[in-house]
Amino acid sequence: MPKFSYKVKTRDGKTLTGEIDSDSKELAIAKLKEKGYYIVGPLKEKSKEHAFFKKKVKTSEVSIFARQFATMIGSGVPLVRCLNIMVDQVENPVFKEIISQVRADVEAGATFSAALARHPQVFSPLFCDLVRAGEAGGILDQILDRLANYLEDSEALKAKVKGALTYPAVVFSVAILVVFFLMTFVLPNFNQIFEGMGGDSKLPLPTRLLMGISSFMSKYFIFIIIAMGAMVFGIKKFFETKQGRRLLDTYSLRLPGFGNLLKKVAVSKFTRTLGTLISAGVPILQALEVTANTAGNVLITEAILKTRVSIKEGESISEPLKASKIFPPMVIQMIAVGEETGELDIMLSKVADFYDQEVDTAVKGLTSIIEPVVIVFMGVVIGGIVLAIFMPMLEMINKASN
Repeated sequence: MPKFSYKVKTRDGKTLTGEIDSDSKELAIAKLKEKGYYIVGPLKEKSKEHAFFKKKVKTSEVSIFARQFATMIGSGVPLVRCLNIMVDQVENPVFKEIISQVRADVEAGATFSAALARHPQVFSPLFCDLVRAGEAGGILDQILDRLANYLEDSEALKAKVKGALTYPAVVFSVAILVVFFLMTFVLPNFNQIFEGMGGDSKLPLPTRLLMGISSFMSKYFIFIIIAMGAMVFGIKKFFETKQGRRLLDTYSLRLPGFGNLLKKVAVSKFTRTLGTLISAGVPILQALEVTANTAGNVLITEAILKTRVSIKEGESISEPLKASKIFPPMVIQMIAVGEETGELDIMLSKVADFYDQEVDTAVKGLTSIIEPVVIVFMGVVIGGIVLAIFMPMLEMINKASN
């Protein structure tokens, strides 16, 4: 649906700018007039910007938005006034535009949570459900503050995992590029030297294999690059399917070292999300549905949804989670104690804090193991290539000395 930018005046003389979705400019004008606005400038259709080039809204920006909004609401500043202040303060043009649309919807009579829900690319279902609970309970400032804490904790957890994966990924990628460059553009230059030594028949087996691979790569390197790109694209598309996603999530949890880390991250995310929702007063069934949608792993999502069905039938939360065999016994026991004592949200929060520390420890352990493994890998690969090249030369020197 086309999007039109507008500039209008309200009945009290205030000037507003924003965007509106409509099938045509005429319908957009009619919608604005229905809201009681007086149009003071021409409506302009926004050109569709490619998603790759469009600036995105970071989680940290949403966290700051929630924190500042909580402070203003807690100080008694009216909702629309808060939105006006945020529009003036936000620097990201995409986020500024979204907040302007939220403000326009609120002024038109929509609730704050409903206005936020129209922008799922920025405000997740978790965010909107918590805001809705805050509106219903009259504790919007507390909920927004809790949301800011949740987003900050989630980002910190994500940063730890990225920190563990970035170093080996970068080093491994550089190693692959170096090897590809050597095999494709450097080693073929040694053919003339080896031909002067008597041809391939007198070369050691490792050298013959290396030169054969190098010759093939130098002749067909364009096709190799295309084939590798097509393979990466195909794998990516396969993992986007339901079967591919299940396969990836299943085996990622079984990877040595990394599987344990990913499981701890998933447990931390599950417990923190569910605990935050329950402590905000969101009904347990709705909280489990939102948590399942934000789990990030198919197996964990299915386990949570099974738990939701079991609760509908009158069972406890801990039993179906235990049956999934994904969650550690300590988590199951803590949840069971939380159910019995009526302090499930507190127990979930404690579990999340514990597993955040576990993730931190696991990341440090993995990093200490990965660094020497990567160095050894690079040494073996590069050293093997160098040795294969110099083996015939060493043989020639030995013969000459004898």
